Amino acid sequence: TLRLANHGYVATEIAEMLHHPPDHFEESHTVGYYGSLIHNVKAVYQRYLSWYDGNPCHLHPHPPVEAGQRYVDLAGGPDALLAKAREAFDAGDYRWVAELVNHLVFADPMNREARALQADALEQLGYQSESSTFRNAYLFGAQELRHGGPPRHKAGNRGLVRALPIDQLLATVGMRLNSDAVAGADFTINLTFTDIEEDWLLGLSHRAIRYRKDRRDDSAAATVTSTREALSAVIAADVTLDDALAAGDITIDGDAGALRLIIDNLDVFMGGFPIIEP
Repeated sequence: TLRLANHGYVATEIAEMLHHPPDHFEESHTVGYYGSLIHNVKAVYQRYLSWYDGNPCHLHPHPPVEAGQRYVDLAGGPDALLAKAREAFDAGDYRWVAELVNHLVFADPMNREARALQADALEQLGYQSESSTFRNAYLFGAQELRHGGPPRHKAGNRGLVRALPIDQLLATVGMRLNSDAVAGADFTINLTFTDIEEDWLLGLSHRAIRYRKDRRDDSAAATVTSTREALSAVIAADVTLDDALAAGDITIDGDAGALRLIIDNLDVFMGGFPIIEP
């Protein structure tokens, strides 16, 4: 991969150029039943050279919906695009069908003809795939096009969240924090965990969370005393902050509004989001 990259080829080109040598097919563990050479070449390229292939046209392309609308217009409308896609399907160029019709699906997710044709193409790609992961991805995409995606549900394992060490727990707070909603906030909170005998300093400034172990701030907005289990339950949204305070599981000395501002602005992620459509 890197040899060809240094000749100026990009990831998608290298993935088409590299092939397993014949002797690899003599042993099952060197055949791409799980990992795919096409996939792994791109991963190696990205690791060393990032996603950007050096072509400035790829620096800031339109997102899928906006690009899809433009491609459909360029093709002369949905019917014209589908006609070309059907020709490609009949010729066995299923990769091109999937790429082409994907623009129409993102431009108009309710177009049943587009969804059906793209599903047919993805099924053919899945049937031809040696890699089980490629096969599963193609066939799951076809299923979503025909039957819709899985039902939405709250993502994440709350039991796992409640078992995280404090540094990882606070890292999830930083990840979930809606930064726009806390614009202008600037304060620190002392955290004391009585069950594990740890002290942490939690800060919010410039719309970002920061935290340090074994630090205290005498001018902190509040000092929160809790067990890891109790605060984790509030962060995981298993228990409200008010209920935890009422039960005495958490006590706050100072401005309770500081902790409340953080807790109230943690995004709840939903799983089951669509992959093959907007």
